[in-house]
Amino acid sequence: MSKNELALFRRQRMGFVFQDYNLLDSLTLRENIMVPMVLDDQEVDDINTKTDETLLLFDLDEVKDKYPYMVSGGQQQRAAISRAIINDPEVIFADEPTGNLDSKSSSIVMKTFAKLNALKGVTIVMVTHDPFAASYCNRVLFIKDGKALLEITRDNKERRAFFDRILESLAFIGGGEDDL
Repeated sequence: MSKNELALFRRQRMGFVFQDYNLLDSLTLRENIMVPMVLDDQEVDDINTKTDETLLLFDLDEVKDKYPYMVSGGQQQRAAISRAIINDPEVIFADEPTGNLDSKSSSIVMKTFAKLNALKGVTIVMVTHDPFAASYCNRVLFIKDGKALLEITRDNKERRAFFDRILESLAFIGGGEDDL
């Protein structure tokens, strides 16, 4: 693929959510969310309709005209997720999406990811050190020193039971005496 084809492929088929949000401070949350559709030169009516739907989905309608520095970290992260899904990607790659958030905002972000997976069939590949965030996943792969050590699946367990299994797995693969 050429550079332009690769950029188009990424923009249309993948979504990216970063720990630091990567929102543009000179654009409102609404404008930040629109960016991928604008870059794809989509119809204005389609952009507005899709943006409005996404704002409602992530409970951002009341702050849509505010700039990133005027809203909470949770709202910024939900705007970043909105931007990542605006083109209906097949896969979302998320790097520590709850790393800079308080527990309430983390919960909202993870519930939003779960909703995307359940309602839209979006695959989410997430890197996290947070067992709470991992408990929302269907499958967890534990990596240590660049090697995959263990994989566990939720298998229709309640989230709390899966959280406990994650903690047990962490204890099992945790450091040995040499790591103290």
